[in-house]
Amino acid sequence: MYHPESIRLNKAISDSGYCSRREADKLIEKGRVTLNGKAVKLGDRAMPSDVIHVDGHLITGNDNLVYIILNKPVGITCTTDVRVKGNVVDFINHRERIFHVGRLDKPSEGLLLMTNDGDIVNKILRAGNRHEKEYIVKVTKPITSEFIDRMGNGLYLKELKTKTKKCVVKRLSKFTFKIILVQGLNRQIRRMCECLGYEVHSLKRVRIMNLKLGDLSIGTWRDLTPKELSDLKRSVSDSQNSSYIDSMNL
Repeated sequence: MYHPESIRLNKAISDSGYCSRREADKLIEKGRVTLNGKAVKLGDRAMPSDVIHVDGHLITGNDNLVYIILNKPVGITCTTDVRVKGNVVDFINHRERIFHVGRLDKPSEGLLLMTNDGDIVNKILRAGNRHEKEYIVKVTKPITSEFIDRMGNGLYLKELKTKTKKCVVKRLSKFTFKIILVQGLNRQIRRMCECLGYEVHSLKRVRIMNLKLGDLSIGTWRDLTPKELSDLKRSVSDSQNSSYIDSMNL
């Protein structure tokens, strides 16, 4: 029987603003977390008075919550591991320890949501395939009507052994199209294009749910407006405590 005030250790770490629950699980598995000076395992719980360390650093609560949008440049890696050259945390160099919500792969650019609010991160990730992500994609050969139709109706990706969900695809120019996904398979857009014999020249995410990149310059960031934050919280307010996935891993 659990003590009513205890919470899962990964949630305690996430609520502190150190990282997401998924990242916390990885830290626990790697033996980088201690609870009151002792080794821990997945599923362990913590009390409010317990002392948690990650890599010897004390983890505490964070009342100074930060929510920002970054226009991630090509070449920056979405990781909180500062040992990785070109990691997004060092790139932003924010005064608070923040982490990314979902990912954009290294060759891609565009909107990346970053925060130290572990609760909202977990709600977004638990929501799974329900929230839209919009991308502008340029390919290396002319876009045909068949390409648009097949992309929109779903494709079977052999590497992932699954079929993509139907999505909105619209041609913008001879080589450029817009795609709106409610799914986040690993390198999904690039894999879909490759399936049809196309190569992605550039990929930019311009929207996540109600958050729009707008005219934010590449490599710069801004705080969410009060309305953006309010709308975002409202859109994930019904997320349930089910298993969660990284729903924006593209």
